[in-house]
Order: sequence, then structure tokens, then C-alpha cells
Amino acid sequence: MKFVVCEKPNAAEKVALALGKAKKRKFGNVSYWEVEEGQEKIVVVSAVGHLYTLKQKEKGWSYPVFDVEWVPSYEVDKDAQYQKAYLEAIKNLSVGAEEHICACDYDTEGSLIGYNVLRFACKSKRMSRMKFSTLTKEELRDAWRQRGEMDLENALAGEARHILDWYYGINLSRALMASIRKAGAARQVMSIGRVQGPALAILAKREREIESFVPQPYWEVWCKAKGIEFQNAHGRYLKKEEAEAAVASSSERGIVKKIEKKEQQSGCEPPFDLTSLQLEAYKVFGFDPKATLDIAQQLYENALISYPRTSSQKLPAKLDLKKILWALSKQEAYRQASVLLKEGKTKPAEGKKTDPAHPAIHPTGEVPAGLDERQAKLYDLIVRRFLACFEEPAIRESQKVVIESGKQEYVAMGVKTKKEGWMRIYRPYVKLEEKELPPFAEKESVLLSDFRIEEKMTQPPKRYTTASLVAELERRGLGTKATRATIIETLFKRGYIDGKSIKVTPFGLAVYDLLAKLAPQILDEKLTREIEEEMEKIKDGENEKKAIDKGKEVLKKILAGFEAQESKIGGVLLSGLKSKEEQENTIGDCPSCQNGKLRIIKMKDGRQFVGCTNYPSCTAAFNLPQKVKIRATGKKCQHCGMPTVSWYSARKKIEVCINPACKKG
Repeated sequence: MKFVVCEKPNAAEKVALALGKAKKRKFGNVSYWEVEEGQEKIVVVSAVGHLYTLKQKEKGWSYPVFDVEWVPSYEVDKDAQYQKAYLEAIKNLSVGAEEHICACDYDTEGSLIGYNVLRFACKSKRMSRMKFSTLTKEELRDAWRQRGEMDLENALAGEARHILDWYYGINLSRALMASIRKAGAARQVMSIGRVQGPALAILAKREREIESFVPQPYWEVWCKAKGIEFQNAHGRYLKKEEAEAAVASSSERGIVKKIEKKEQQSGCEPPFDLTSLQLEAYKVFGFDPKATLDIAQQLYENALISYPRTSSQKLPAKLDLKKILWALSKQEAYRQASVLLKEGKTKPAEGKKTDPAHPAIHPTGEVPAGLDERQAKLYDLIVRRFLACFEEPAIRESQKVVIESGKQEYVAMGVKTKKEGWMRIYRPYVKLEEKELPPFAEKESVLLSDFRIEEKMTQPPKRYTTASLVAELERRGLGTKATRATIIETLFKRGYIDGKSIKVTPFGLAVYDLLAKLAPQILDEKLTREIEEEMEKIKDGENEKKAIDKGKEVLKKILAGFEAQESKIGGVLLSGLKSKEEQENTIGDCPSCQNGKLRIIKMKDGRQFVGCTNYPSCTAAFNLPQKVKIRATGKKCQHCGMPTVSWYSARKKIEVCINPACKKG
């Protein structure tokens, strides 16, 4: 008997059905598969993510602590109790197997999940590995026939990452929480980690830039010719008098001085790696990076796309791209694939990024069924990008017209698509400007009108979004393709950051300022990157212990300074926390006393309402829904002008005016 462990139930079913005549069985409440293939009996069982987790060996809540061990996750996390049944099934069903095969996702996390199950639950002495990038029947069969030795380097690199993340996360978080609890905030949960720290630093530095930014005025001069806007060629004027002088020295009758036309080829963007998929899905659908990864994982488990956690922008020929194109051509929405085949366009455009484990994200050609709205959207995006990579470049023509007006020159720019190329396929998601200018001829005399001066202000740096922050973390080599979105999500949960356009809260800035002063190593992206590089070396055979010990020694030095300054640290953190809560709970000006502020008041018994900060001299009060987290929106009701608040109910955002007399609010 051969025993196969997969990462998730969907994958186990796909593997079993690919390997031969499969029968679904039950061990307690856990489903598994028995496969008969010739003389072989194969048992296929699913894990459900990490069945083992790290735990402190000795009891206690002190720091520093480095003595950890792997234990079943359900012993540590009450939310993982359901995993106990899966672990029991694996232990019992694997008895007597002559070979234990890991068929988890082929990356460090998948390898570690499988390795822990095989060594702890199965007590395996003979491990092997199936490697695949899609869950199609054909590829799974190939992976079964070509299975090799267990990829221990991947698993050990994953283990080192988990141990170091535990060391940093637990010890630093305990240090912060011990400090703020000493200051009086008993219930505040805090965390910081190897990548959380540098990520917070990136955002906090941007926040400081925005805070310190002083807008400067500038002026632009415009006019019209043939109904088109022309801008003075000087661009920005830093003095209004200079802009006024430019208008004064312009004439109503101008001469076309120059016409420039340029044609440029515009190639399609390369096939998606995970980060570019997250960026594009955010841009066109508004999906945050974590949601995009979750949806892509669902599509992968349904054998519709390849493994999404990849850094590759390559589509190697061994994928049998013609076969995928042919399969897609049978789907009504992607008939263009048949045109590509007919015209012999079977070599895709590719990017520079590679990944030794997986190719770029691509469709398998399997026909989708039963997709929900978000799954269907992401699937269509992936398929159209894949198909567009085989098309010819688009041809775009830019046009520049320069008009001489008195002593001034005015310029208009136009651009149009002359040949669609890849845009024909990717059209729903193409966001390119089309601005065609009317006909002009050199030395033509034209009438200029509507001269005007526009005053504008310089703008501060843009805030990051979740998608642009994922891209920035990748650019700086921080975190992994699989963890970056989760790290950002944790910063939100801890109250360090807020908003779609990410703003660092007063609490987050307090944490950042404190660490920058007392433990700058926690925020040091160079140090984090060096530790990441050490862990990558494990994949190439370097000693796992070396990477762990190096990270541990750095952490010991950081923690040495915390205990001696707990009270000071706690006071700074508590002040930042109170400032954050005050900002979040203030919803607007009081309409009754004029100089007070309306705030969300939370009573000890859990009740909440809106009251004035000038109480008891001002008794203005408004009811709020109970047992939901109310947030200030910063907006006023368009009907009565009173502040509005919001909360979530069944994942739907509800926004209302606090004024009970406002029927439309």
C-alpha cells in the first residue's frame, strides 16, 4: 500500500481520481480515497493546512523564550479542533504503508506541511514527492509516475522560517504587550515581527512625509484652438506674475509651428506572477491582495488555473501551450484562441522573472462550472492575459502640435490606437487613454481663445494601497509571495494602519517612533532581507541551524534593552493608543453647543451612544446600534449635514446619519 497526503480535500479528490479507479471512504467524519491501479493500492488523505504548529515547551508568559517544539495545531489553537479528526485519520490509515508520498503544494509551506505529517504522524522511513503546478488529471499522473525524493531542503527552509517567525513574533509581541500592560492597557493585543516591522516603517515614513509636506502654489496657462485644450509650453509657473505676463504676451491668432507624429509598438504585459495578478485585480476589480490569493487558490483547487504562489513570468513550451489554446477555443468566451492557432501565434511574450518551482499563472483549459461572481472575474482576467501574450503588439500613435502665439508657445498632445493587437483580447481591462486631435497643418493660422490661468497646489506623496504595498515589499525583498498580504492584514488587525488608502494611526506611529528610537533593528529591512537570504540558502543545502542561530542572536540583543525600559515604553504606547481611540471615536462637531465634539461613548456594560465632549454642560446625545463596532466616516449627511457613522452587518457596510429626525440620512 502507498499512502499519499495532500494539502486540502479538493486536491486529495483530484489526485485520487487522476491515479486510477477511486472510491470515496470515511474514517469517522473524515473522507479519504482508496485507489486501485493495477496491483497497487493507494490511499489518498487530506491534511487541512498546517496540522502541526510550534509551541513553547515550558509554560509561562515571559520573554525571551527560544525553546519550542512541533505539536498538533489543535492542542494550541481552539479554532483548529476540527483538525484532530484529520490527524487521527492520517495516523491510522498510514499504518503499514511501504511508501509515504507528499502531494502537497510544491513550495516551502506545502513541503513543510507534508514533511511534518509524514515524520510525526506517519513515522515515515521512506518519503517521496509528487511535483505539479496544476491539478489536471494528466499532470497529476505524470507527477505520480515521476515522483522523486522528498524535497527536504524546501521543508527545512520552511521550518527555519516558522521558527524564526515564532521567535520574533512571540518575543517582540510579548515585550510590547508587557510594556503597555504595565502602563494600564490590560486588554490591548499587540504584535510585531520580522517583516511586520519593516512594513510598518515603510508606511510610517510615508505618513511623516505627508504630515510634513507643505503645499506650494503654482500656475498653468491654457487656451483653446479648434476646441482642444493647449497648455503653455513653459509648464508650471512658480510666480503668478510670470503666468500673467505669458498671457499678456500671447496673441489670439497663432501659427502652427510644429507637428510631430510617432508610432510605437505597445506589447502586452507578461503573464501573471502572483504580485502582478494582485496589482491588476486590485486595479480593475478592487480586490485586496489577500482576497485575490484566496480566489486564485480556489481556482487552482478546481483545476482551472496553475499554482498561484509563483514569481515566474515564463510559460515554458513543456506546458503544451497549443493544447491549452485549443481547449480554451472550445469555450464560447475565448473563441479568439482558435484565431491564434490558425495564425500560428503560439509563442507567448514573457517577462524576466522566474521561479524554479512553478511557471507563470495560466489557465489549464478545463471548462469552469459553478463559479461565483468573484471567481468568474478573476478567471476571466487570467485567461485574457494568457491569450493576450500570444497576440501581436498594439500600435499606438502619439501626436504633438505646437502653436506659436505672440512670444509664447502652446502645446497639445494626442494619442490613438492604430492597431489593436493584443488589446482585442484584453480589451475589458485595457485602461489606455485615447485622445485624437483634429487636423492641423504646419504654418496654418489658427484662432486661439479662452486664455486662462489655473492656480494649483503641489500634492504630497500618495499613500500606499494594499496592492501597491505588496508590490513595494516584493521590490525590497521583504516577506514572501505567500505571506505579504497576510502581514499587511495583521497590521490592520492590530490597529497600526487604517483605510483603503493606507494611513498609519496615532497608535501605529507611536509603535514606530518607539521602535525607531529603542530597537531600530526591528524596523531594519536590510537585516530582515539578510535573514530571508539565509533561509533561501537552506534550499540550496546550507545548514538550517546556521540561519536560525543568526536570527536568534540578533533578536537577543534587541530584547536585552526592553525589560529595563518597560514603564517608559508602555507610557509612550498607551498615549498613542488613547490618541488613536479618540480619533476613531470623534465623529464631528456638536450641533447644540457649537464648540464641543460628538464622540462615540462606550459604557462598561457594553452600551454605546453618541455624546458631546462638553457633557454635562451639553447633553446632546444620539442613539447607536448595539453590539456592532461603530466607526466614524468623517463625512456629513448630504440631507441634514449631521455626521454619519458606519458598521458592518453580514459583511455588508452600512452607513447612516446619526440624526433620528433625518428621514433620508
